[in-house]
Amino acid sequence: MTPADLGRRAFPGMILGALLALAGPAQAQSLRCNDTAVREGDSKVWLLRTCGQPAIADSYCARVLTNLPPPAPVPYPYVQQAPQVPCVMTDEWLYERGDGYLPAVIRIREGRIISIRFGEQGRSEPR
Repeated sequence: MTPADLGRRAFPGMILGALLALAGPAQAQSLRCNDTAVREGDSKVWLLRTCGQPAIADSYCARVLTNLPPPAPVPYPYVQQAPQVPCVMTDEWLYERGDGYLPAVIRIREGRIISIRFGEQGRSEPR
């Protein structure tokens, strides 16, 4: 068997492996309510219409990390303002899905679902 034959036999396996590696992490979470799926990117209105009101809802201003330079100092006679940390309003809604199902925590920003997590019972990531 020549090196060219080995390369031809290994090539399809390498392509299949690469495709499987790319396909794995790209799947987004979804939540089924009343036989209808709600996915990341769907609107808050669609979530309410499909799943109804959440068991628990929380809103907070999540910090947005930026690379902006600190503000320039102000001369003495003026009061210097405290540095402002930019943030974006975020909603977290918890849906209890019944016996045998993990609770779902939905995170919403700017009217769109940005994440769906299961089994966390309201434990949030650091804000």
